Amino acid sequence: MIEGAVEELALPVGMRPACRALDAAPATIYRRRRPPRPPAEQPRGTPPRALSSAEREVVLAELRSERFVDSSPAAVWATLLDEGRYLCSERTMYRLLAGCGEAGECRDQLRHPAYERPELLASRANEVWSWDITKLKGPATWTYYYLYAILDVFSRYAVGWTVQHRESGELARALIAQTVAQQKIAPATLTAHAYRGSSMTSKPVAFLLADLGVTKTHNRPYTSTDNPYSEAHFKTLKYRPAFPARFGSIEEARAFCRQFFSWYNHEQRHWRDRSYGSRCRPLRAREGHPRRAGPRPRPSL
Repeated sequence: MIEGAVEELALPVGMRPACRALDAAPATIYRRRRPPRPPAEQPRGTPPRALSSAEREVVLAELRSERFVDSSPAAVWATLLDEGRYLCSERTMYRLLAGCGEAGECRDQLRHPAYERPELLASRANEVWSWDITKLKGPATWTYYYLYAILDVFSRYAVGWTVQHRESGELARALIAQTVAQQKIAPATLTAHAYRGSSMTSKPVAFLLADLGVTKTHNRPYTSTDNPYSEAHFKTLKYRPAFPARFGSIEEARAFCRQFFSWYNHEQRHWRDRSYGSRCRPLRAREGHPRRAGPRPRPSL
């Protein structure tokens, strides 16, 4: 931007006065007007101490021999040096093997599959559920109660929840079975998404979902943002003004969650409700006050 202003001002007053007026360096303007050419890449010549083709073959033959076929280049180099033979440096051995594609890890390596980001679409209620477990602080340090919550993604309705003393796959299985029965879910109509935790991936939960005909999906490994609805729900819970720092007992935690879920399901205005209300509000305003809610008159020219 400053270069364009300098070029425009330099036409009537000259380059140096324009640079002084705009506090710009003339050398910078000239350099950007005629940028230096990048140096031409020249092929690297062969170093004078490089091994010849015959010497490379000798080194490779030694590395591939039956004596050293299972040894590392470092061990081969040290063994030959103890015998009074110096063919090349240790790094040259690695370089020659890499050039032939023979350098690398010989043991089987764990290959991680490419996980795809889970994408679920909910077009009606009880089509996609998101469930998770969060900790509630107990009366003493290192004591917790565990809140299990199942959320319907389409309506944001909490279809099931429970507060227990521990995190367990059996407890999660019982909650899911009870919620599916209460909501009267038909087989092959529901997808349950959850975090990749021990309770979520446990065999009791997996067997139950398979028996009920419920499709299960999980977060990608080490990815905490693949379950946003449950995380946002827990944030709404813990950011409530009445949320205590600690619960004195599990009965107190259950009583608080009972009040919270009643408010969350029946009084909390979710994003879908707010967007619908924002669309209806101007229509109602125009019906009641057509003159005030109508479009503003344009000024005459």
